[in-house]
Amino acid sequence: MSLKHFATVEQMIAELAPGYPVYCLRPKELERNAKLFLDTFPGRVLYAVKCNPELNVLNALYKAGIRHFDTASLNEIALIRENFPLADCYFMHPVKSRSAISAAKDVYSVDHFVIDHEDELDKIVDAIGGGDGKVCLVRVITPPANAAYNLSQKFGATVEEAPALLNRVAREGFQPGLAFHVGSQCRSPEAFSAAIRIMGQVVDKSDVHIHYLDVGGGFPVEYVDDAPPPLKDFVDAITSTLREINLRGDCVLMCEPGRGMVASGSSLVVQVMLRKDSSVYINDGVYHSLSETLTAGVRLPMRVIRPCKQVSSDLTPFAIFGPTCDSTDRIPGEIMLPSCIREGDWIEIGQAGAYSNAMTSRFNGFIAETFVNIDEAPLMPTK
Repeated sequence: MSLKHFATVEQMIAELAPGYPVYCLRPKELERNAKLFLDTFPGRVLYAVKCNPELNVLNALYKAGIRHFDTASLNEIALIRENFPLADCYFMHPVKSRSAISAAKDVYSVDHFVIDHEDELDKIVDAIGGGDGKVCLVRVITPPANAAYNLSQKFGATVEEAPALLNRVAREGFQPGLAFHVGSQCRSPEAFSAAIRIMGQVVDKSDVHIHYLDVGGGFPVEYVDDAPPPLKDFVDAITSTLREINLRGDCVLMCEPGRGMVASGSSLVVQVMLRKDSSVYINDGVYHSLSETLTAGVRLPMRVIRPCKQVSSDLTPFAIFGPTCDSTDRIPGEIMLPSCIREGDWIEIGQAGAYSNAMTSRFNGFIAETFVNIDEAPLMPTK
């Protein structure tokens, strides 16, 4: 479906005067980010669909050359296979239902799976009838890093458990591999180095040489007061550490960026419904597009837009509340906004392409579902 197209956010507001939240996609920015990963990472780049499954986002990434997708559910697999028949899906959720495994293989020809427990391997073997050359990666726990989320709290085999599990993967006829995830919005390149060294320990304790090594996602982006190192520093840490461990020459290296590929590819425009002293009420919130301000503590860049009129350069701290009847629907902390802000103003919120529309609920009957394309550069945090 073709989206409405505008040169700038201001033009969109002037023409639509939206009383509803609007996602402002930057297709060129999405393509640029995708090409950066494809050009910088020395292996196979899988986009993590969970981060933003909007079809217009996927189209931009596919146009840029992304052909591999990290999918965590049958619905995500169907989304990719039915819209991009030539793309490859990887069933990367470590815990899957038997019916989803069977359908992924029989309906959508998926042949890459991830496990972190022997019982999960039993399910896959029962559902698809053995390895038969398909790929099965063992996900391994890694230490906590400077990340917004520690995903090893939920998934992963221990270093002690992983070698035996890897051996059994090979015995069942799969091409064996290892996978890890250092955590979302990880600011430390050394976290990837430490994780790769752990993978080396697992390989050395096992009886197989792995065919695949998936270094996961976690590649960070810039937020307000959060300026992590550039992608190159993470890739340099990965490639230099790979030389320290015992890998077969044809081992396929993979990564699964989500946030790092799409965060800057969309902003969110909301409208002020009420100003009450030092509180501002907007038509989106933490139960919808802005959940990560609460769960991950990210601070998103914002600017106030009042068409054809200037807003004050004098900034004042405000509490920002979302539209629901729940008192927890508040962006954490206080946000510096123009002191003259008032009902009817719009606020553009930058870096909103990751875990925004993907996380929105229908709580209280509010939902953001409007997308447009914008030409202008993305709204980024000020230095």
